[in-house]
This record gives sequence, C-alpha cells and structure tokens, in this order.
Amino acid sequence: MITTTQDPNRTLWEARARGEQTPAWETLATEPKDIAAEAVEAPAGLWLRPPDALPGAAILAIHGGGFVGGSAAIHRRMFGHLAGAAGVSTFAVEYGLTPEHVFPSQLDTVTAAYRWLLANESGPIAVAGDSCGAMLAAGLAARARDENLPMPASLLLLSAWTDLEANGTTYDTGSDPFFTRELVRGLATGYLAGANPRDPLASPLHADLHGLPPTYLQVGAEESLLDDSRELARRMRDAGVEVRIDEFPGQVHTFQMAAGNTAVADEAVREAGSWLRSTLVR
Repeated sequence: MITTTQDPNRTLWEARARGEQTPAWETLATEPKDIAAEAVEAPAGLWLRPPDALPGAAILAIHGGGFVGGSAAIHRRMFGHLAGAAGVSTFAVEYGLTPEHVFPSQLDTVTAAYRWLLANESGPIAVAGDSCGAMLAAGLAARARDENLPMPASLLLLSAWTDLEANGTTYDTGSDPFFTRELVRGLATGYLAGANPRDPLASPLHADLHGLPPTYLQVGAEESLLDDSRELARRMRDAGVEVRIDEFPGQVHTFQMAAGNTAVADEAVREAGSWLRSTLVR
C-alpha cells in the first residue's frame, strides 16, 4: 500500500476554510480492496461486504457532514476500509440533510435502519459514525435502550460531535483550520430548527448514558471538537459504560477519511476494525 507523508485531510479543511470545494471529500481515501458494494432502496443505503465476512453480524455506519453534506456514497471508501478491517458486512445508511430535514428526522431514519437490521440479520450489530454520524449513533443507542430494543453490541465514534452548544475549550486551542465555534453553532442551529440544544436525544452530552454498550472514540488531538470526545468519554465512564478513547497527535477532524492514503488513517481504521470485530464475537 502506498501512503503519503502529507496530510490530505488537513489540506481539505484548509481549502474549505478558503471557500474552495476541491478536493472532493470522497477522494481522500483510496478504493478499498475486494469490497462488494450493493445499493439498497429501503432503507436507503449501501451494503459494503468484505470477503469471508463474519456470518450474521453487521455494522450500521452513519456518515458525518454537519447535517449539510456527506452521504453513503461520499463515505463509501472510508466505511469500506472499515468493513475490510473488521471483516464484517457494513450498511452505510442515508438520511436527509438540512434545511429540508431537521431534528429528529435524521435520528428517526437511522433508528428505522437499525430496526431493519435487527429484523433481517441473525447476529449482533455494532453502530459506527463520524462527526454528526457519531452524534446520531449515540442517540440511537439511547433510544434503543429507552424503547427496549436489543442494544447495539458496541459504538464506534470517530471525531464525535456531541456538544451542540460548542462550549469546548479546544475551539480556542489546537490548529483546526475550519471548525470554528461560530461555524459549528451555525450547523447546530440548522439541525435543531428551534429545538433545545440540550435535548438528550440531540446532544449525547446531555443524554442518560447508563446502559449504553462498550464505546470506542477516536479523535484528532488538534481538532476543535477534541473536548466533545473527551467530555463524552468522561460522562460515559461516570455512567458505568466501558469506554476507550484514543487521541491521534497532529490530526484534525475525521482524519480517518484518508484511509489508504496516510499511515495514521490506516492505523486508526485498523484499530477500529479490530475493536469492532472483538465486540461482535464475544
């Protein structure tokens, strides 16, 4: 595998900060090897199946994008690398974006996809997400507990966005070129459409975290949302949840999107896949 010592993920966010729309987000990762993709109409999404996948088990993958971008197609390569690293079939779900779709419609959509997997897959299901997808993953787990659904086997949260008020102190430190407090609060306003930013189903930081499954957080040590992951991990531990958090030096938001192109993204995806699989074969 050829990797680069440059940081294409940081380059992308620097370009976005200048108002440029290139490079395209989906081009950061290389094409995953031997992953079969299959589109599904209802629920809308994309199966990503590695060879010799663990029978019956599945990962529900929820993309990020600040509720204004991202899709199963844009995240296909990164989630494909994750599926390959875990050796588990992965369903990347689609959901509606703002302003046409606002809270809680995105949570309703991913919950419906989770119910569909429960009805159609015979084994355990893990839930993974990046950025606002991680927010939805945590909300889904809390809703599953409250509605007495079978719980996910585990949660994988990549560069999680958990604080809709953007109160973290790491907005004022680090070297994140794009995610300012003002920008993130603007994204939150569009998503909430008047709802309370401390609604426990919207903001994981204000949710009842008791009874949630084992959770693994990965976060860039230079990203503005670093405190979002740190604070969620702290509150999860206080609630008795089994938590692992890894901070990756020098990295900014959603650096795993460069899987196949940078050594650090490959390391993160490899660790995430190995951990996910371990939670699905217990």
